Formats: sequence, structure tokens, C-alpha cells
Amino acid sequence: MELRHIRYFMAVADELNFTRAAEKLSIAQPPLSRQIKDLEEELGAELFERSPHSLRLTEEGLIFKQYAAQILELESKSKDDISEMSSGLHGRIYFATVEGYGPHLLASWIAGFHEKYPHVQYDLWTGTTDEIVNRIHKGLCDLAIVMEPFSDPDIESILVHREPWAAIIPRTDPLAKSKGKTIKPGDLEDRPLIIPSRASRSTEFRKWMPDPDKPLNVICRVAHLINVRELARAGVGTAIFPLAKGVMEEDDKVVVKEIDHPSAVASYLVVHSKDRPVPRAAEEFLGHIRNSLKGK
Repeated sequence: MELRHIRYFMAVADELNFTRAAEKLSIAQPPLSRQIKDLEEELGAELFERSPHSLRLTEEGLIFKQYAAQILELESKSKDDISEMSSGLHGRIYFATVEGYGPHLLASWIAGFHEKYPHVQYDLWTGTTDEIVNRIHKGLCDLAIVMEPFSDPDIESILVHREPWAAIIPRTDPLAKSKGKTIKPGDLEDRPLIIPSRASRSTEFRKWMPDPDKPLNVICRVAHLINVRELARAGVGTAIFPLAKGVMEEDDKVVVKEIDHPSAVASYLVVHSKDRPVPRAAEEFLGHIRNSLKGK
């Protein structure tokens, strides 16, 4: 199997049409079809379900597409790393971050670093802590922002930010009209809730409640801030999410109240692999982060 086979496969998988894929690759359609057939024979599985008027990925094709995307991403990353070694501080930093305050932190760091090193580029990816840790182990990102709870003996971490957990409450809920800027966890006990998709969050939130053994009334589990906000604005339920001050603001549909509990604190960490060398640009960026934390 060669990289060109993987590129050909990805083009067909993206277009789901051999003619358009061939045009995209600037090759004729028959050779492209032959290359895909060769790939399927090598893998011992059909990657596409073909019919006279449609083309779609088989289950094996969907799985192979995930691996193919990672292979091409690693190829691009390896080229950037080698280029950086031979031509000074250029290249690209592969960074992953959780939602909440993570993107705000990352944007402020990039803005300062870009002034000093304008030729460095950035490839950013957003997901949950568990997804990001998986990407670090696979070598798909150099640095990342994750949230506690976090423990991995193969990953180095630096605490960079703390903020309260908050409730994003629809204004139609009587709780939105309660006095003050904080609420108790017990106020949320029986309400329909929207919570982060990370598996450990439900258990964590239950520990804040007056009855930790009582299941939460979870309506939705979500990974991205925009979904959290829109679901709360639509009145689906109350969202529990990091405060993300300056990002998660009140409007005519929702109010935001901090959750008053000693454990209701969201902690953000910058992490990287202990075993895999960090490229020079990423190492300099890590130093930039450390300098920005001095005195805080």
C-alpha cells in the first residue's frame, strides 16, 4: 500500500463519485477505479458499496477512512517537523483544545507568539479531554488543553486556568429569576440537564448534589459550546458548563449563574507527551505559555 492509494481512496470517499474524484486528482477515471480495486484486494474487503447510480462507504470503508485521515495527517506533520529542523522556526504546531475557556486561552497565546514568530502556522482541533488524550498518544497533536479530572503517566501537564462551573438557565425557568449570581447544586437536582459528553462528568456532578446516589435528569450530552448555548436558549434544559467568562454571556434567552459548591471548579491543563519529542516550534510555544503564566 502506498500513500497515493490512500490519497485516491480519500478523494473517492469525500466525493462518493469516481468521476468527480478523478477530476479532483487530475487523473482519468479508469486508472482511479483500478487503484481502488487494488486497494480493496490488498485489504481483503470492499470499501465501497457500488450501484449504477450511487456510491457509498461500507462499514469497512468507514473504518479505513478514519485510519487514512490519520495517516495523511501524520505525513503532513512529519514534513512540517523536518522542514522546521532545517530552516529555523517555521513549520506548524498541531494543537488540540477542549471547549469552554480553552479556545480563548489558545487565541491569546497564539496572538502573542505570532508577533515574535510570524512564520509559524497552526493546526487546531477541538474535542473532549478523552478524545484529545487519544490524539496525543497517536502523535496527532504536539500540545493540547484538557480539563481535570486528568491522570496519565505518559503525559506531562501544566495548570493554566481555573474557573467556576456555571448553569446556563433558560429565562422561562423560574430558577432564572432567583436572586443573586449563584445557585446551589440542589437547585438543579430534578431539572432537565444538558451536560458535557465526557463520561466522568455525570458522576462528578452527582457528587455535588444533596443525594449523590440519585440519578441526574440528563436530556442531552454535548461536546461543543455552541450546542450547549443553543439548547439552553431553546428551553430544552439547563446546561452545566464552565463559566468561560467573556464567552458564555447572558442574553434575552438565558441567564448564567455560578454553581456554589467547593468542588464546582473547572481546571484547565496544557499537556504534551513525555515519550515523544516536542518539535522546536511547539517547544518554544510551550515556553511562551509558561512566561505568560508568571506572576499569575
